[in-house]
Amino acid sequence: RWCQRETGSAFVLNAMIEADRVEVLKGAPIVIDTPSESGKGQKISRCPTCMIALWSNYGGLGDLARFVRVGTLDEPDRLPPDVHIYTASKQPWVILPEGVPAFEEYYRRSEEWPQASLDRLAVLRGQAAP
Repeated sequence: RWCQRETGSAFVLNAMIEADRVEVLKGAPIVIDTPSESGKGQKISRCPTCMIALWSNYGGLGDLARFVRVGTLDEPDRLPPDVHIYTASKQPWVILPEGVPAFEEYYRRSEEWPQASLDRLAVLRGQAAP
């Protein structure tokens, strides 16, 4: 339930996207290094005015990919979840919709993502430091 404590919510909805496709409209986010359950840590970028978490960066891809908090977008309803992860620790009152893959832990992206998304990820991995 690490993410639940971190967000103060029952869950978080992230959209993974290349960092160069994210446009900050005003100010420079404040980046805070925080621990993570994996032990690899993460960087959470927060709005300098209200301190809301805008996105996180995790170990493997570093600053190349951003896990954007969907709730911070102007039209979050356009990005419903493609997959539910870490459902083993979900709150018992959270009912997951039928037809959306759900995993007790993480999942194999190669089995769930469309090929176009896998291709974009491969480009990022090619740019990442070894």
